[in-house]
Amino acid sequence: MTEQLFREDSYLKECAATVTASGEGAIVLDRTVFYPVGGGQPGDTGEISWEGGSVSVTNTRYGEGGAIHHIVDEGVDLPAVGATVTATLDWDRRYFHMRMHTALHLLGSVLQYGVTGGNISAAKSRLDFDMEDTVDKEQVTADIQALVAGNHAVAHRWISDEELEAQPELVRTMSVQPPKGAGRVRLLEIENVDLQPCGGTHLRSTGEVGEFRIGKVEKKGKRNRRVSILLDQ
Repeated sequence: MTEQLFREDSYLKECAATVTASGEGAIVLDRTVFYPVGGGQPGDTGEISWEGGSVSVTNTRYGEGGAIHHIVDEGVDLPAVGATVTATLDWDRRYFHMRMHTALHLLGSVLQYGVTGGNISAAKSRLDFDMEDTVDKEQVTADIQALVAGNHAVAHRWISDEELEAQPELVRTMSVQPPKGAGRVRLLEIENVDLQPCGGTHLRSTGEVGEFRIGKVEKKGKRNRRVSILLDQ
């Protein structure tokens, strides 16, 4: 199992690690700052370097047994198992994902409907809501702007599977349930704004979201409205 340093500190940009597996287009480390694709958030990219070499990481995803696979191009030289390496994020890309993911939580706190889907990218992100109502873009924008200006603290904490089962109202996502079975579930908390299970990477405060705008609002069905959000690059 790979130790997931990003779970406790999303702002770590690099770490020293030991290679536990290497080959077939992937490197597995004993610990990493790279977030693996999941929950609508893309996998991180960056670089793994060691004495005498380096390789670009083009994606990151989960493998078996909790191992995190750092995906690389086929045919490149890889570090040997047991080698000490440095894993370094493409920080600018990750930080956009952190801004986007936090902004989507603000969007969800303004539109109080069940969430049926979502996707995050540095260019544009979206949430799908189980709703028939129309969306007042100007009002939604103003409400989110107020939450950004309020600079609310963003943090995480853990609760047990049993505690989550006793509080089903915490789960906003309708199509995907938070992973259970590990004994605990990670909650994302925006002070006085939002509290729900989430394993993604986020900002320390809502003020870091910065300038944004609401993009298209699309009708995807009788009870489905897709709302996009874009950030100032």
